Amino acid sequence: MRDSVASPSSGKVLISKDTAYWVMVLIPAGFLASLYLTPVVHVMVRSVTEPVFGFGNYAIILENKAIQTVLGKTAYICFITTALTLTLGYIVSYAMVQAPPREQRLMFFLVVLSFWISVLIRTFAWIAVLQPRGLLNDALIGLGLIDQPLRLVRNDIGVIIGMVHYMLPYAILPLFANMQTIDKSLVPAARMLGASPTRAFFTVFLPLSLPGVAGAAILVTIFSSGFYITPALLGGGKVVMVAEYISVQMQETLKWGLATSLATCLMLVVLTLAIVMSRFMDVGSAGKAR
Repeated sequence: MRDSVASPSSGKVLISKDTAYWVMVLIPAGFLASLYLTPVVHVMVRSVTEPVFGFGNYAIILENKAIQTVLGKTAYICFITTALTLTLGYIVSYAMVQAPPREQRLMFFLVVLSFWISVLIRTFAWIAVLQPRGLLNDALIGLGLIDQPLRLVRNDIGVIIGMVHYMLPYAILPLFANMQTIDKSLVPAARMLGASPTRAFFTVFLPLSLPGVAGAAILVTIFSSGFYITPALLGGGKVVMVAEYISVQMQETLKWGLATSLATCLMLVVLTLAIVMSRFMDVGSAGKAR
């Protein structure tokens, strides 16, 4: 007989424990779902009802050259940011896995420590470093390596540097988690069978770490596609990505229909990308890599 909850006074069964469990799970889950889904549904509905009912806002996205330029710039910066972040993150994660336990804990702490620093503070720090009279240009001019300051802000370079710096922990953590599941005896075994260090890495270790690479790529791409503060400040208005463009449409031009349609497209693209990449790369097999 299933366990049940009984009344203390009468001893009668009031509700089974299974039912009580599902009630305690479904009520808060439904509450949280309403908090998340209600604004999303509102945005989607507004994209087809303002200024008039229909898909006119989506037609504007397909026809407007300025919007297509913004979307192209967003895709370009996301691609470069993801590629650089994965490369640097993979190197750091590999070094962490190979490090002794004490150094590994220190490196892990430094990676997690970056989450405590506000993205706004990081961005202003990069402005101080990269601006024409900033620390980097002053150092290069003082060393005689350059005669004129390098243009490192208000362009793609500054935006990419700031985004890569912010995204690195989001790449390092899933890569490190995946690499820890790889049997450390596999690479030495390949070496014993005659493989060079490079061949052992590319034929044994790298394929087993691909699920972590896929997971990191998904996280970085999702965050990069909706980045707002760093492109707005380091780009200085000259590098406009889709999040900043949506903000302009909502706050300045008051084109809520166009803004919500862009937000809906961005959400659908991110969801589709996550589903396709997770299935193609089989992210769920990360724990089976051994």
